[in-house]
Amino acid sequence: MAEQLAYVIITPYSLYKSRTGGIIARLISRTGLDLAAARMFAPSEALAREYADTVVNSGGPQDRRIQELIRDYILQNLAPDPKTKRRRRVMMLLFRGEDAVRKVRAVVGNAIPNRRGGETIRDTYGDFILDDNEQVRYFEPAVLAAATNEEAATRLKIWARFSETDGGLLEDVIAYQPGESPQRTLVLIKPENFRFPTGRPGNMVDFFSRTGLYIVAIKVLRMSVADAMEFYGPVREVLRTKLKDLVAGRAKAALEKEFGFPLDHELATRLGDLLSPAFGDNQFENIVRFMSGRAPSECDPGLRSQPGTEKCIALVYEGPNAVAKIRDVLGPTDPSKAPPGSIRREFGSNVMVNAAHASDSVENARREMAIVKPGENHFGRVVEAFFGKP
Repeated sequence: MAEQLAYVIITPYSLYKSRTGGIIARLISRTGLDLAAARMFAPSEALAREYADTVVNSGGPQDRRIQELIRDYILQNLAPDPKTKRRRRVMMLLFRGEDAVRKVRAVVGNAIPNRRGGETIRDTYGDFILDDNEQVRYFEPAVLAAATNEEAATRLKIWARFSETDGGLLEDVIAYQPGESPQRTLVLIKPENFRFPTGRPGNMVDFFSRTGLYIVAIKVLRMSVADAMEFYGPVREVLRTKLKDLVAGRAKAALEKEFGFPLDHELATRLGDLLSPAFGDNQFENIVRFMSGRAPSECDPGLRSQPGTEKCIALVYEGPNAVAKIRDVLGPTDPSKAPPGSIRREFGSNVMVNAAHASDSVENARREMAIVKPGENHFGRVVEAFFGKP
């Protein structure tokens, strides 16, 4: 079967209620599809209306009454708030692979009134409640997804056209109390979480949701060698100079074992001074290889700016004291020293394979976001590459 491109829109209510992680976990682990792109949108009235106009048709599995409910839901909940004029956040996820539309729809499920099971995303996170007269009391679909390949193509082309004006790193989408001073911080969900389809990326987003912060950008990232070198550049000198005692200890132990006689402290110290720069450079190469798929020494300089082979998810969180809150949930660099309930304790293995990265200051968050470019329109490029320019 030919490869398809499917989408899932996480609704403003699901984002607000921090159901995002659970939804992402189910979609990745249960479809087995490639998460090809992701983008935050703050839909304009024009985007919401054009999207809503595609919903009512005769080709989908839902009856006309439910289609009309979804159309009205889009107009009422995805368009800007009519009172405040503030735009609402939605998250768009793109999945690529064979039979992608059907696989995604099977995990999403259909809107079924008064359903009490938990098999699908809509069963678990959505609501469709009727009163005794079969009138709708409450309707929340949790996510929106196409039922057919034709619907997916039509609607993705619409969202791609609006992806520059209505999507990216969102501004002024959160209302804060007087006196609150929001920060922004960057999170990278690292490559080890994408070796095979697993719920780990979504489960980590669930952990981060405990902070009460708001996601204002998301991007599927394949970090280039050049970007990885720049991103982790400040670490390089630390690795070259701050690990002398570690290097000295290892060199002393190895040589004593090899030659069968003890080395004094002065000689071990000299070994540390001599070997630590080379050791630091080697560790730096390993970090770049881990994040991008290639070490600098293995890559032709002319190819260093090409997208790497390893996948990450970049997220920008916004809210008061965002940097400290995210770092607290993440835990220290070494997972063995991380407290119970932290991401690195739950998902990390060692100081490199430690699940996720988070900025350690507002200044570093700005520096890192300038490298990662979480607002970059990779989403639009993926849709255009698949369907052609609208």
